[in-house]
Amino acid sequence: MEPRSPLKFIIFSLIGAALFITPIPTEEGFTIPVAFLSGLAQDILSGALPLILTVVVLLSFIGTILYKTVRPNAMEKSEFLRRLFDVSLFWVIIRAFAAVFAVMTYFQLGPEFIWSEFTGGLLLEGLLPTLFTIFFFAGLFLPLLLNFGLLEFFGGLLTKVMRPLFTLPGRSSIDSLTSWLGDGTIGVVLTNKQYEEGYYSQREAAVIGTTFSVVSITFSLVVIEEVGLSHMFLPFYGTVIFAGIVTALIMPRIPPLSRKPDTYVNGMDKQLDETIPADYRNQSFGTAKFGFDLASKRAAKNSSITAFFSQGGKTVLDMWLAVAPVVMAFGTAATIIAEFTPVFAWLGAPFIPLLQLMNVPEASAAAETLVVGFADMFLPAIFAAGIESEMTRFIIACVSVTQLIFLSEVGGVLLGSKIPVTLRDLFIIFLERTLISLPVIVLIAHLIF
Repeated sequence: MEPRSPLKFIIFSLIGAALFITPIPTEEGFTIPVAFLSGLAQDILSGALPLILTVVVLLSFIGTILYKTVRPNAMEKSEFLRRLFDVSLFWVIIRAFAAVFAVMTYFQLGPEFIWSEFTGGLLLEGLLPTLFTIFFFAGLFLPLLLNFGLLEFFGGLLTKVMRPLFTLPGRSSIDSLTSWLGDGTIGVVLTNKQYEEGYYSQREAAVIGTTFSVVSITFSLVVIEEVGLSHMFLPFYGTVIFAGIVTALIMPRIPPLSRKPDTYVNGMDKQLDETIPADYRNQSFGTAKFGFDLASKRAAKNSSITAFFSQGGKTVLDMWLAVAPVVMAFGTAATIIAEFTPVFAWLGAPFIPLLQLMNVPEASAAAETLVVGFADMFLPAIFAAGIESEMTRFIIACVSVTQLIFLSEVGGVLLGSKIPVTLRDLFIIFLERTLISLPVIVLIAHLIF
């Protein structure tokens, strides 16, 4: 190992930690530098982003059709382009729907229910621009977290905590922290990259992506303000954290997550061993030394600036061209169903007697909001605004944040990633998270109110 490797680990990992997991104050609360840079870029490009995203979604579809029909030599010779455009028929159809929805929304063509501000407009002008800029900065700087030993260090340090509690490698703690302080989609991007490189098994990647891609503090503040309870942010966020931990303890141990195989992507061998050797266990601070040595060895493997930016650039393109169409297609379809059909009201009906049993006021109005969050996390807060009971609004706000899975953003990003979860998996996980967190939140709400 090079003498400079420990220094390389420390310097580049500190830069990565500063960008991804260091909270900085803003006018809206706290965020991380990557999310802050994303916000700046979004402000600068705000007028052009809907057009840019329409072009991105169209390029994804056109590139897919081109590969499936003409198969140009340039695409055939590039493993990266093949992986990007050689998709199954199902994903070809999804990219086609995304292209149609994007064009109709941008030019406001056809039925208004497709491109209105609560459906296609919400995606193309609201959520996707945020994802576009987050993907750029997160993807570009992700090698600072992945390639210079920070995950190895925390893996060695926290494996004794993460394994028994959450059945996960110690390095997954970083995924959670980047989500919590910044944005859930950053956690998904990080998890997806680790899964592709063989550091997480199918089960571990699915658990991390659906359990630890938590909602940022900033967005939680927006939710509690929408329901008119911003003065209760501390008890609200404390309830969210407690319910989230309870859910995270249970979810990996029940289907469908518990049934995911502990095999690795494309038959790859396991790339990660966090077992602490005996000679380290017998030393003072042996766990920390083990993590430090693992990190230094990882940092020693990286010396090329060109490779750094090449990997980051490919990650950005992968997320733009593979994930943005999925979010556009599923997000638009889900919000149309939520806004213009009674489907979520029907799905929420079984929750009415449960809420009544738990003495939740205005149970009928609250029941619909418990399911509509699968379409978009902000919808429950919007629906709850007309409910009179403060306790019910508090419960809805907490549940909407702890549910985590919503198709307009994190759910769509998960489906567009290589993480092995299906739409059916996501809906079951969404319902399970709701059923686990709801009693915990209602109990705390009764104590507070």
